[in-house]
Amino acid sequence: MLQLDPAFHLPVHRSPVQPSTYSKTPLRLKINTRYPTMTSQSVAILQEEVDKLRHELQTLNTDHPSDLADDQIRIADYLLARLTQLGVTEMFGLPGDFNLGFLDYVEDNKSIEWVGNCNELNASYAADGYARVKDGSIGVLLTTFGVGELSATNGIAGAFSEHVPVLHIVGVPSTSQQKSKPMLHHTLGDGRFDAYLKAAQQFTISQASLNNKRTAAAEIDRVLTDCVIMARPVYLMLPTDLVHEKIPAKRLQTPLNTQPQENDPEVEAFVLDEIMKLVKQAEEDIIILVDACAVRHGVKEEMRELLQRTHFPVFSAPMGKTAVPETYERYGGMYVGSISRPEVKERVENARLILSVGALKSDFNTGNFTYHIPATKTVELHSDHTRVQFAAYHGIGMKRLLPKLTARLQPLNEGAKLLSVPKFLSPVPQEDNQIISQNWLWPRVAQFFRPKDVIVAETGTSSFGILDVPLPHGAIFVSQILWGSIGWTVGSTLGAALAARERQLGRTILFVGDGSLQLTVQELSVMLRTGVTPIIFVLNNSGYTIERFLHGEQAKYNDITNWKWTSLLETFGGIEGKTSQSYTVRTKDELSKLLDDESFAKADKIQLVELIMEKLDAPNSLKVQAELSGQTNKYISLGLKTA
Repeated sequence: MLQLDPAFHLPVHRSPVQPSTYSKTPLRLKINTRYPTMTSQSVAILQEEVDKLRHELQTLNTDHPSDLADDQIRIADYLLARLTQLGVTEMFGLPGDFNLGFLDYVEDNKSIEWVGNCNELNASYAADGYARVKDGSIGVLLTTFGVGELSATNGIAGAFSEHVPVLHIVGVPSTSQQKSKPMLHHTLGDGRFDAYLKAAQQFTISQASLNNKRTAAAEIDRVLTDCVIMARPVYLMLPTDLVHEKIPAKRLQTPLNTQPQENDPEVEAFVLDEIMKLVKQAEEDIIILVDACAVRHGVKEEMRELLQRTHFPVFSAPMGKTAVPETYERYGGMYVGSISRPEVKERVENARLILSVGALKSDFNTGNFTYHIPATKTVELHSDHTRVQFAAYHGIGMKRLLPKLTARLQPLNEGAKLLSVPKFLSPVPQEDNQIISQNWLWPRVAQFFRPKDVIVAETGTSSFGILDVPLPHGAIFVSQILWGSIGWTVGSTLGAALAARERQLGRTILFVGDGSLQLTVQELSVMLRTGVTPIIFVLNNSGYTIERFLHGEQAKYNDITNWKWTSLLETFGGIEGKTSQSYTVRTKDELSKLLDDESFAKADKIQLVELIMEKLDAPNSLKVQAELSGQTNKYISLGLKTA
């Protein structure tokens, strides 16, 4: 049975109240100890709703006397001020008649730069890439009603899938028009002004449709808080008439609380005890497996502390690449189920206990679900729950749990130091030809990388190839392994390069296939306009190589038109030798000579390198994954033969 703390009382309605009325009372649901297993998940769900309600009670605006004396601020400027507090310096998107009023405020803002993109899809990709590299901040995208926002939906869905915090602002018709429902342009012509909001609800974690100035600030704060804490996209409808309305500015004096809620101390203590029982049974034969959500949900520092204090061997899944520095002496490389290197597979799967941090167990992230680590010897730490073997503890998040777990594990560090860790090395193979092979390319370019480089890899041969090589200390790996939208990396590289420039990181380096680049190539022009200087390696292998290995090796649908790749930068506004430089390399020697050229490596201008490669060459891990996927998808029907 459920019981509420005696001091807790739910209000009978949702009208604005004094924030202080409930802010001092801790809201915590209790579980009747007679039924702990029956009600724990239900309580966790209820507790989440209670916490959301408490937040709203604390932040809903009321016009009490002190507010009336406050300085006034326009809603547009309030939103921009909140974004500035979150560290946002770039806003991506396109102008449209329903967002032009807001764009005037953006243009006048001294902290946030407008980055006009070539289309909304590319803009959503750029906001995603910016958020991935700009630790602790979010990506921001602005589109117009209907036609603009729907074009961006694929990018927003990808950010949702991969736990990337992006705010999607949509300029929408005025509040009066939304009520009267005239047949406006950009509508469906049937009076459904909420159709796009309903669509957005499928791909965002939180939404707000601003409809009056009294609650506008609280609604803005709510979706921004959700965006950061949950690391997922959120959606904000900004009507044309509310942009200019004035509201009290006092709320801006209180920063948004973007820290995850505290874990229930009793449950957390129980979970720690349960983990330590498994640790004792494992007799210190423990490894750590890191994945994407360790990055997305901001526990890299907690991970670093855990590793330094315990010395347990650590491995990563593909989506967790660079969550742990790959130069760390206790890092053993990539675990991808049956696709893993034999020594990694053996070490991970034979460990007596696996501490899994931030796992996203998708097909491409697990070697087509070929993980061989049973739940009986696994502890999973997630942003909003912890799983110990078969038991799930909802509401026990890893941000709060990890430091306490580290303190409990630290006495084991001497024994952990004795555990063997395979060396993550990738020497350049000696091949007796000049063909730029996939097998040779990735170890060779790995020698070109420098600390703090941002390395972006397109879905396909690039993302699979680069997984097998170690990256230098402080490097950031950017790829979209779960959502896998081809062409995503081009827009993402723009956002990543802008974030890297602001953070004073190293170079931004993109590896993209010729087919993928054709989808989103326009953003090269925006890179030139904004002055970022990525190095872009275009793998010219005559089409969609990953698709060829999945199915249709010689099929026409996997062919593309071969562009004049080295003319692209000039076509999009670059001045060859001054603001841009393009190269074609056909042999190993030509590529090595270019990589060793200091003027090229300096990356002081945008550079494009066309790599001529074999049509049917691919990294071995991609071949294995494609074979596994082909068996799952059963491409071949009776009576049909493969191309």
